[in-house]
This record gives sequence, structure tokens and C-alpha cells, in this order.
Amino acid sequence: MTKWLRSGRRRDICFLLAGADEGELRSQQLKSRLESHYDAHLEPKAFYGSLSALVDAGFVEKRTDGIHDVYALTDGGERRVRDHYEWVRGCLEDDGGQA
Repeated sequence: MTKWLRSGRRRDICFLLAGADEGELRSQQLKSRLESHYDAHLEPKAFYGSLSALVDAGFVEKRTDGIHDVYALTDGGERRVRDHYEWVRGCLEDDGGQA
């Protein structure tokens, strides 16, 4: 497993982007959705550090739309999300992912 998948926050950001309408979200939308899911406040430094790490690793791309930063999965990020999804599904459905 690559390092980015070992971070739950990074993985959750990628899953939110994978399920987003039009495949992208503004940074504040991402942060709000994670805070709602976690039922906890996320420190901006930690949240934006996770986003930066995903961009630096090539799994997420960042663009500017007016005054907003907008994020989307790259093809590599999409593949990793799909691979992880299949692994989790396999764990839940059959032999615990031991195949």
C-alpha cells in the first residue's frame, strides 16, 4: 500500500473527490464535508497539509477558480481510490482480503 492510503484523512479526501459532482470540489467544501463526517473541527494547517501532500504526490490536482482553490483527482488518484475500494469490498465480502 502506498503511503497516501495509510492516512485516513488523505484517503477520505480522495473518496470525497471521487464521488463529487463534476469530479471536483473547492477546498472549503472538502473541509466542511470531512468535518461533518468526522463530527469534529479540522485544524486548517493539518487539512491543507493533507491536500498539499496529495498534490505533491500527484494524486490530486489543484486549480484556481476566481478566489477559490479547486481540487480534483488525477488519473493516478482515481486508480488508487478504485483499487482501495475493491480491496475494502473484498474484505467485507469474502476472505478478509487474504487473496
